[in-house]
Amino acid sequence: ERYRSVVITSGTLSPLEIYPRILNFQPVLVEKLGMSLHRTCLCPMVVTRGNDQAVITTKYEERAKPSVVRNYGNLLISLSAIVPDGMVCFFPSYRLMEELVAVWNEMKLLSQILANKLVFIETPDHAESSLALANYRKACDSGRGALLLAVARGKISEGIDFDHHYGRCVVIIGIPFVYTESRVLRARLEFLREKYRIREDEFLNFDAMRHAAQCVGRAIRGKNDYGIMIFADSRYNRPTKRGKLPDWIQQHLAQSHLAQS
Repeated sequence: ERYRSVVITSGTLSPLEIYPRILNFQPVLVEKLGMSLHRTCLCPMVVTRGNDQAVITTKYEERAKPSVVRNYGNLLISLSAIVPDGMVCFFPSYRLMEELVAVWNEMKLLSQILANKLVFIETPDHAESSLALANYRKACDSGRGALLLAVARGKISEGIDFDHHYGRCVVIIGIPFVYTESRVLRARLEFLREKYRIREDEFLNFDAMRHAAQCVGRAIRGKNDYGIMIFADSRYNRPTKRGKLPDWIQQHLAQSHLAQS
């Protein structure tokens, strides 16, 4: 009646079913514990279209369309106008973030965001990112409010908490799939397929949704925190995608919060 080992994992590691397969062990008992909240403190939403009803997504063949770029910018303008204090927006890669920000600047959308909040940007340089993060916190503390543009799988998405007024809204633009042309990744996928019969698409989807949950989870770090989570990509509306989000997010993802524009 006693267990030899107990493994306690983070609430953002979902779905749990794939871990025993990767680690090659069979758990005797698996329990998922919900969040012990005395009030509803998070509001996840899936945004699939812009205000002109054009579909938004970061799929490679769609991401450069003017309507997609414009609608992502308009989304941040609308949110920055109504969300108090701090906002964080995550992108799938540094390259896509730089491309979108450059076009927003040309379209005069960035200036509209700056009218609502100060904007700080994460870079691959550790010192620059640390300075941006420190100034972002100062802007939030001063009451001016700020928007931090960061990258999924970057330092900010994995090691920094945005509790209290530092993270009243977290937006994730697109699905953070890993770069699939990496030779290391190709070898890993081949190993998982041959050793554990885990399909390539199965692992890539699991890995991307795990990182998406990790990004939005930065804002809820304690029982007194509250915030909005925006999944900004039409693909999040698919049951196969959002079904891989942790239960503590799914239980607040009402039908009325899907397919928003």
